[in-house]
Amino acid sequence: MADFTERVHARLRDALAERLPGRSWATEHYVRRTPVDVAGRGADPLVLVEVEMRRADPANNPVKLARYAHEGDFERPVRLVQLFSDYYDLDSGGVSSKRENAEFVGNLATAHVEGFAYDGLDLTLAPPKHGATPDGEWEGAVTDAADAVASLLGE
Repeated sequence: MADFTERVHARLRDALAERLPGRSWATEHYVRRTPVDVAGRGADPLVLVEVEMRRADPANNPVKLARYAHEGDFERPVRLVQLFSDYYDLDSGGVSSKRENAEFVGNLATAHVEGFAYDGLDLTLAPPKHGATPDGEWEGAVTDAADAVASLLGE
């Protein structure tokens, strides 16, 4: 799935660059030793996008990045957008506690860490299981997510 995830990151980077050309978009942007999936630099706020496909502990991303913001690692405001795949949706409706915990931490950090803002959004694709071929709808889902991020930023 690593190859598929890299394709998702690259497609998201390119789609965001089309929609938000005032920023320089890159994959694997490092903050300390932490790689962030996609980042938009060059304008305020610094936009960090984490794509959660099947992560066991997605709350770790907003925790680390909020801590880094609190400790002064960023010289300007930061906005973390966390995109959650369908993996975090429950068959019975709603979302998993893993997603709820990540969003709780992100929203708590927004309220208490100066210069940090968080948003959790849907990435409506089902990540393929080991060895499976991704469905043909994934590119449209990434495009929709880029539209949602651009709308969120109001640019």
